Amino acid sequence: MSTALLSIRKLKVAFKHENQWVEAVHGIDMDVIAGRTLGLVGESGSGKSVSSLAVMRLLNEKTSHIEADSIQIEGEEIKDFGESQMAEVRGKRIAMIFQEPMTSLNPVYKCGYQVTEMIRQHEAVSQVEAKKRVVELFKQVMLPRPEAIYDSYPHELSGGQKQRVMIAMAIACHPKLLIADEPTTALDVTVQKEILKLLRQLQAETGMGMIFITHDLGVVAEIADDVAVMHNGEILESGTVRDILSHPKHPYTQGLLACRPPMDVRLKRLPIVKEFLDGQWQGGKEQILHDLQITANERQVHLERLYSHPPLLRVENLKTWYPLRKGVFGRVYDHVKAVDDVSLEVYEGETLGLVGESGCGKTTLGRSILRLAEPTEGKVWFDGVDVTALEGQSLRDFRKQAQIVFQDPYSSLNPRITIGEAIAEPMLVHSIEKDKKKSRAMACDLLEQVGLQASHYDRYPHEFSGGQRQRICIARALAVNPRLVICDESVSALDVSVQAQVLNLLNRLKEERHLTYIFISHDLSVVRFMSDRVVVMYNGKPVEMNDADELFEHPHNDYTKKLIAALPGRRETKIG
Repeated sequence: MSTALLSIRKLKVAFKHENQWVEAVHGIDMDVIAGRTLGLVGESGSGKSVSSLAVMRLLNEKTSHIEADSIQIEGEEIKDFGESQMAEVRGKRIAMIFQEPMTSLNPVYKCGYQVTEMIRQHEAVSQVEAKKRVVELFKQVMLPRPEAIYDSYPHELSGGQKQRVMIAMAIACHPKLLIADEPTTALDVTVQKEILKLLRQLQAETGMGMIFITHDLGVVAEIADDVAVMHNGEILESGTVRDILSHPKHPYTQGLLACRPPMDVRLKRLPIVKEFLDGQWQGGKEQILHDLQITANERQVHLERLYSHPPLLRVENLKTWYPLRKGVFGRVYDHVKAVDDVSLEVYEGETLGLVGESGCGKTTLGRSILRLAEPTEGKVWFDGVDVTALEGQSLRDFRKQAQIVFQDPYSSLNPRITIGEAIAEPMLVHSIEKDKKKSRAMACDLLEQVGLQASHYDRYPHEFSGGQRQRICIARALAVNPRLVICDESVSALDVSVQAQVLNLLNRLKEERHLTYIFISHDLSVVRFMSDRVVVMYNGKPVEMNDADELFEHPHNDYTKKLIAALPGRRETKIG
């Protein structure tokens, strides 16, 4: 094998917690070859990002401790480098793309200035020459209007554009090694495909080595040459991408592969990692299909039962437009047509999937149905009642029957009140249970229904993981006994293993409580698993609507075909 560009031996990382050192990474070995990509895979908390930050020496020295037998870049030992030496290494020899570009880019400086600053820190070039290079870099990463983006602030760009700026910054000084830390997690499948293609192209042109950190094995199948699987601070197995994805040896790796919704079969529920670690699925794919696959006949009976009754929700010619104003007097010169003449029906007990890229109107449509965004025109009928005409107490009564679970569970929970109080509050507001002792008991029961413990009632949101916080938000939505729940990208930021647990939970609660879902997501494999029918949206309009299986197997619209084609690692998301 080729000489390693980056070689790590016995890397350990510990963090100070309540005056004690807690080891997070337990003596791992890792090699990255020039011109090849190492996919570093595992759940949140497995030590993936921490290991990379330790190599870059970006951890707080007061609260962390790094120890290693050796950390070499191009054969040179860097583990004992001082800060000034590491400042030369960062950016010039090793660069990093962080997961969230909005928090990585400084909001008070223009994008072009921030990349220019990186170049001038490492190279003796003039401001004019640096700007010329940045514009060329922006063209290289395929940013539209590179001169205009040079003078734009981060908030003026889309998520995909901000990530491209971060990539331009990372490659500005031609690094030998690029570390990409979950750079596509929150992006649409089409934008994600473009970013992955761009990274592969840059690697082919420069010969740089790359560490691609992710929890998504579908993405790994698209970009990686080699794979290392991390869990609890250890590397459980490593090898070529073909060997690891086709013949995983460790139960944890097998679980990560199996808990991603498959694209070729419909399962009653998703297997979860814990079941593999407990030895439940030793029969592999055949056992999963035997125990969990939904037959064509079962599916047909389910759909006939669903559509034998009148729809619970009807949306008729709904429009939600936002005015664009200019001039001293704020004259309206145009509109952003976020939702533009949408009509659809949702049947009781159904899950209707809403898919499309960011900005297509999915979220605005969901909020317009609940009157969280006021429609410009059109009607929404819920169980025969015109929701668009409701006011005051009538509107509050409707919201008892229709709830929403937001994408970011942390920002949608009040950090100053306990999670038990957050769940009990809707009961008090809607006069479902005015007695505080009884509402507490009901909240504790809901916590247990979503897989948490009654003892968690008095804890605060920051004391829970992302998956647990999403369960809390689901419990809060269920506190008023709704009939309709809109799930707005409610699993998009979760690890695939936690995502599988939350999706299984949503389906179980749907059966137990006779719920109806509108499931909004840009992850098509998740939408197919969850949905009975799917609506594809583009520029505020539905461009295709069909049975979920039929739509994915035989799409008619070119835009739908483009979305499905962009799904990463499609060959790896199949079970059979």
